[in-house]
This record gives sequence, C-alpha cells and structure tokens, in this order.
Amino acid sequence: MKLLTVTVPCYNSQDYMEKCIESLLRGGERVEIIVINDGSKDATGEIGDRYAAQYPSIVKVIHQENGGHGAGINAGLKAATGKYFKVVDSDDEVSTDFVRFLDRLELCDQQGGVDLFVTNYYYVHTDGIGDRSINYSNVLPEGRIFNWGDTKRFQLHQMLTIHSSTFRTEVMRMCGGELPRKVFYEDNLMVCRTLPFVERMFYMNTDLYRYTIGREGQSVQDDVSRRRYTHHIQIAETCFKSVDLDKLSVRQHQQYMKHELFMLFTIATCFAKLNKNAEADAALEQMWKNCEAYNKKWADHFHKKTILTFTRIPGKLGHNLVGISYKLANKVVRFN
Repeated sequence: MKLLTVTVPCYNSQDYMEKCIESLLRGGERVEIIVINDGSKDATGEIGDRYAAQYPSIVKVIHQENGGHGAGINAGLKAATGKYFKVVDSDDEVSTDFVRFLDRLELCDQQGGVDLFVTNYYYVHTDGIGDRSINYSNVLPEGRIFNWGDTKRFQLHQMLTIHSSTFRTEVMRMCGGELPRKVFYEDNLMVCRTLPFVERMFYMNTDLYRYTIGREGQSVQDDVSRRRYTHHIQIAETCFKSVDLDKLSVRQHQQYMKHELFMLFTIATCFAKLNKNAEADAALEQMWKNCEAYNKKWADHFHKKTILTFTRIPGKLGHNLVGISYKLANKVVRFN
C-alpha cells in the first residue's frame, strides 16, 4: 500500500500539468499519482499516458467524460490505494519540502496515524504581486499529534482548504456520497463534510502547496466567480446541510465548523450581491429560506447574528456596501 495518493484533476491542462506532476514525482515510490483526464480536448491525456508509461509504479491515468473538478476527485478517491489522500490541481505544484512532508506523514502513521495532516499553502500570483503564505502556526500546535481541544480560534483568512489538507483516505470515504458534477468550488464541500469526522491531527509549518492565482479563466477569478454565484450558493447551502453543529461535542470543533460555514456563506453572499441584480438577490434569499427550513436555529445564527446581517440591506445601498467590503478584503488578502 502506498503512503499517499495524490489526485490531479485535469481539463485541457497541457500547458502546465507537467510542472505539477514533476513536483509530485519527488516523492518517489511512497506516492501514487492519479492523473484524471476529465474529457480534455488537448494533449492532456497523451501527456498523462506518457508519464504513466515512464513511471508505471507511481503514475496512473484515468480517462473519463467531462464531469468537472468534482468528478475528477470522485474518480481519484475511488481508485486510491494510498493510506492518505490529497488533491493537487494541475496548475499548481508542491514545494521542495514534499519529501520532508512525506517523512513526517510516515512517522505520524507509525504512531497510530492521523485523520488530517495540515500544511500551509502559498499564494503565487502570476503578476508577482501579493504572494504570501496562509500559515496556521498561531492556531495549531506543532510537532505532535493533537485533537480539536488543542486548537485556538482561527482568524478570518484562515480556513482548512483543499490546499492545506491531507486526509486519511478511509476518513474521506466514511463521509459518503460523491461530489457534484460540473459544479465549481465543490472542493469546499469535500473539506467541510470530512472535517466533522476528523479527530487526530498533525500540523507541519511548511509552505507545501503552491497555489497559482491569476491564470485567465481560473474559477477563482473575480469575473468568473461573479458569473458562477449560483455555484457558490449551492455549495454553501450543501455544506450547511452536511454538518450537524449540535453533534460536535468538542467546543473548538464546533467553533471551527461555524467559522468554515460563516466564510462559505460570506463568499456566496458577496458574489451574489456583486452582480447587483434582482435575480441574484432572489437566489440568495432562497438559499437562506432553504437553510432555515432545514435548521432554523443555525440558519438564523449565520444570517441574523453575525456580520452577514448587514448584507440583508436591500437595493443599491446593500449592493454597494458589499462591493466596498469585498474590495477592501481583496486588497488586504488578495485571494484572486
């Protein structure tokens, strides 16, 4: 059995996927790399097959009809043989610390294993402006296996994302259900519905994941996210319905999941409001109605007892307030 399976979802990735795969090959035989050719129309499939022929004990390729990023993760998780599972997007890469990360992961596994191994991720902007690390050293203990009771309060910009998370494969499979096809931002659902099952964790303070920002057409680009506001709404609502906050017995565990859901609702609200039209406002209002019907107590908490209450201001004023807040936040953090 491999130590780690890394799934690389690819769609028309011929221009950058080799850099990603080469960075993962540093891990050698401890790593299984599953390249998902998700109905690409360029040379993605051929490139993947070439690596599989060259490294048959490390690289596998799955060719499938186009189903989107989530379908790629689904296929990778189904085929994974590694004890641990990570997703690395084809336009991103891992740093030279990958071998050191594997050494630490292997040691954790020898000590009974962990459900979640956390590392930092590093924003790499294509224009070279605003590159920075998302670091967890102020909220997670270092150098030992820990649980939720050992964690501190996360700051607004700190979320456990697909970039920072390496899960035990079996924990991910416990969650049940596949990620939705052809729905963007579904990686948030992958993380959000897995975290309630996480107990044992380890944090390694290294910028392992290098997250490229600024590629034309990228799903996190501002204009793209605005157009796909319904995807943000769908994922936020689905995440809300996937987490039973009242069943989380450790205070810090519930506290973190509230933070995660708050941020997802905030993102959905921002990109809906930035469209400044009645259709987007109605879709957002329907999301809140659906959440209230599912669990009124917690829907009211997020909608009426957090800063999101200010987004309920109707009309032009509400749109403008969200727009100003979004610009200020992006100027500070530069998340796209």
